[in-house]
Amino acid sequence: MSIDPVAHNRVAWDSVPLRTVLGDMRDLSAFAESSFDLVFNPVSNLFIPDLAPVWWESFRVLRPGGTLLCGFLNPDVYLFDHEALDQRGELVVRHKLPYSDVTHLSAGERERLFGADAPLEYGHSMGEQLGGQLAAGFVITGFEEAPHHSDATAGWLPGYFATRAVKP
Repeated sequence: MSIDPVAHNRVAWDSVPLRTVLGDMRDLSAFAESSFDLVFNPVSNLFIPDLAPVWWESFRVLRPGGTLLCGFLNPDVYLFDHEALDQRGELVVRHKLPYSDVTHLSAGERERLFGADAPLEYGHSMGEQLGGQLAAGFVITGFEEAPHHSDATAGWLPGYFATRAVKP
């Protein structure tokens, strides 16, 4: 899916015009180079198989001095058997990293565990997350971690990470 520059809305919120564009975070070609001061990427990277285009495109559309704020899941949360974790709260290592619903679960198992219309998830390595931002040219100026608020892993390891990265 690519960005459709025609599919947008103009909204006024607190007297600030806002234009939304439906598209794909890996292809920001609808936007000019150096056209943003801020790119905010919440915990959404888990829905795409390859992160490099996200970092390169974010870097391209940011002005010098612009900031990328990004949140992502700790890839270690994907190590564990979903059923054992959800039903019994047991941390049973089952999956290798990097993780993907496509390679680690059969279609039937995916549907049984997550439902028929659940999106595919990909557990990216820290190298893909942090190293990818650095490889695109960003300077990481902040790093935070937080527990996964609703997962049994919360007592054992951080579930979320966030970075602040700046385009020099």
